[in-house]
Amino acid sequence: MKLTAALAFAALSACGEPGSDCGPTEAVVARVIDGDTVELEGGVRIRYLMVNTPETTGGKMECYGENATKANRDLVEGKTVTLTYDQQCTDRFGRTLAYVHVGNVEVNTFLVERGYACVLHIPPNGDDRNDEFKALERAAKAAKKGLWGQCDPIPCN
Repeated sequence: MKLTAALAFAALSACGEPGSDCGPTEAVVARVIDGDTVELEGGVRIRYLMVNTPETTGGKMECYGENATKANRDLVEGKTVTLTYDQQCTDRFGRTLAYVHVGNVEVNTFLVERGYACVLHIPPNGDDRNDEFKALERAAKAAKKGLWGQCDPIPCN
């Protein structure tokens, strides 16, 4: 029986399943919900770790929200992404929390460094990367990139 279980695990591992404890390690983005949330094929919603973009859902249309949503859509919609997770798997809304890569671009850092997002650090997730994200935000703010040069007040702070 142990051999059968080992063979089944090996077969699943070879197919890239079951992924991490939080969710898949690779998936296709079925649709972009907004600047910091996507839905994968199969229906899993992913909320980007360490990122907060201006709102475009729930009746809110905040400054630079459409820009952030478009940037996210252009980066990931219909593409295969790689997901990595931190300590807590989900947020209070049931969304899976992840860092998302498409090719060699980490979407989370891209959104902050280009001024599409502010940093949102909710410990314990991101504790080891908070300084990195804050530095990206400071640089974007100093250069007046994206929302930092377009919005007053800043919608995601």
